[in-house]
Amino acid sequence: MDHEVLVIGGGSAGYAAARTAESLGARTAIVDPGPLGGLCILRGCMPTKAILRSSDILSLIRRAPEFGLRPALAGADLAAILDRKDRLVREFADYRIEQLKDPRFTLYEHPASFISPNEIRVGDQVLKARNFIIATGSEVAEFPIPGLREAGFLTSDDALELREPPASMIVLGGGPVALELAQFYLRLGVRVSLIQRSGHIISSGDEDMARPLEERLRAEGMQLFTGTRIIQAGRTEAGRHVTFEHGGEEKSVTGEVILLALGRRPRIGGLNLEAAGVEVEDGRVRVDASLRTSQPHIFAVGDVNGLQEIVHIAILQGEAAAHNAVHPDWPAKTLDGRLNASVVFTDPAVAGVGLSEKDCHRLGIEYLTASYPFGDHGKSMCLGETHGHVKLICLPGSGEIIGAHIVGPEAGELIHELICLMYFHGTVFDLARIPHYHPTLAEILTYPAEELADKISAGN
Repeated sequence: MDHEVLVIGGGSAGYAAARTAESLGARTAIVDPGPLGGLCILRGCMPTKAILRSSDILSLIRRAPEFGLRPALAGADLAAILDRKDRLVREFADYRIEQLKDPRFTLYEHPASFISPNEIRVGDQVLKARNFIIATGSEVAEFPIPGLREAGFLTSDDALELREPPASMIVLGGGPVALELAQFYLRLGVRVSLIQRSGHIISSGDEDMARPLEERLRAEGMQLFTGTRIIQAGRTEAGRHVTFEHGGEEKSVTGEVILLALGRRPRIGGLNLEAAGVEVEDGRVRVDASLRTSQPHIFAVGDVNGLQEIVHIAILQGEAAAHNAVHPDWPAKTLDGRLNASVVFTDPAVAGVGLSEKDCHRLGIEYLTASYPFGDHGKSMCLGETHGHVKLICLPGSGEIIGAHIVGPEAGELIHELICLMYFHGTVFDLARIPHYHPTLAEILTYPAEELADKISAGN
């Protein structure tokens, strides 16, 4: 056997799996054809957050009179923004490459393809392993919109490389990637029209979490259409256009470019999973709670299993799969989905952990909820960041917090107090009693906690 654990993919999930397997004493290899670094570093989390910082600062500068400051002329140099982004990404990627090329591992920089359940072809070699961990990530998904391919479109990868902003942009999609890039280009002066199929943006969450962001985007000048059905796309000398049904009417928007941001799909092309006997369901590698595929010695972690396309969860999956591969006779490590969290890095940001109200209705869980607006909170008023609110969801009897959601300033940072509290099965009584410094944004969390604690104490 060439290796005890062979990891296919060197991104966040793959590296976490390899690092864990090696630390447990397994002879470990990584297969990745490159470019090395992984989606998060090269085309996802890090480059988007780098460019969003620029547009956020630009937005604040333009608000100078609101804070008693003399107006300042501010414009954007997209090429310079991308140069900064590229420097940061290179630094992050160099560090990851250094980790992947650590002599603790064997690194094969070639595509991998299964030729049997225990063998893969890597370049001109055939490698055998006792266990495999598939961590090949995801790729931009295309959707069958009539005329879209002929009209031409940008993907999120392309949008991160534009060195000259287009005059106008049509964005298809209302998820995190679509919203972050749409607001970035909007703040750079691009005329943006966004078309979302569902009744509100960030459709997997509760409607009240989406509305404050929708209001901000419209106030900043975005044309935002929700509850639509896209009919077709096309291209004329005047530019590209998308026709859609909205409010019972047929409408059309035009733009210089179309950004397709309707989602991603697991990257499994070329793996020849059929030869390995690995089952695929709805385009994703099917796994059980221990991250095993239909072949008990083959695992799948991260975006490729389609469970939740979040980097920190991918890392946790990689670590758990490696443990389960190296110690198959030990109790299997599984993940606590109770603490699944998400953040959309828009302005205002949207963050959540645990169950939403939608989830509670779907699962038949009784709950209590309370919210409090940033518009009535002292620190957020001082900051001039009054869009949005915080919301807690708890069990009616014990007051244990089972969900927490924030749309507003620093939501991605504030949510971590609630993740920590939920980790220890904390209650609204705990949150209400925990001292919070005044004035801070964090103390807003205590207000809905106090309301719920009073409601439970009074017998609901």
